[in-house]
Amino acid sequence: MKMKELPISERPYEKLEMQGAEMLSNAELIAIIIKSGTKEESSVSIAQKVLSLGKNEKDSLRFLQDISVEELKKIRGIGKVKAIQLKAVCEFAKRISRPLDMTQIQIKSPKDVADLLINEIKYEKREIVKTIILNSKNVIVKIVDVCFGGTNSAVLKPKDVLQEAIKLGAPKIILVHNHPSGDPTPSKNDMEFTERLIKASQIVGVELLDHVVIGDCDYKSIFYILRNVIS
Repeated sequence: MKMKELPISERPYEKLEMQGAEMLSNAELIAIIIKSGTKEESSVSIAQKVLSLGKNEKDSLRFLQDISVEELKKIRGIGKVKAIQLKAVCEFAKRISRPLDMTQIQIKSPKDVADLLINEIKYEKREIVKTIILNSKNVIVKIVDVCFGGTNSAVLKPKDVLQEAIKLGAPKIILVHNHPSGDPTPSKNDMEFTERLIKASQIVGVELLDHVVIGDCDYKSIFYILRNVIS
């Protein structure tokens, strides 16, 4: 059905204006982004084809983070401009979820760490390692991207984690990384690396407060696990 053949109340633009954005389906939201259809198909019909790319993620739009411009362009009715518009909106959504200023935030628990970064890295398909650099009162001074890995792991050395804190003369750090699988359970390598990092940080006089692993809407504190194993 062509867009002009739909009742006005069912056309995405008009529906959003009259009922609010939360009342639109995923297909209707995408239809607004891509703006127009073709002679044969409405923008909603094309949007449904975009959604079919995420067939394994029912009612979720997060697959769009990983779909490339070239993949989107394979859909009839999605050209270069529309594909770029979709990718731009995905990046916009990721950035808008970040706090306005990540510095001057005091970290009191592993949950604070997860709340700060989970929306940014939970859907990443590669492993990302970050160091949160803190002052003596556990207030964030800087967050550093330390390493970008593949889908399974990132190659990391203790000096990579510590060098920026040493450079800034910061007394404390927290290590954070994601698991692309979505399961935040620390691996054997995660545990072993944390123990090595504890020893290295003690040598250079920087306190490692925790190593937090972020998954899909969940997280694990390796220090919490270590304390319970030791006790």
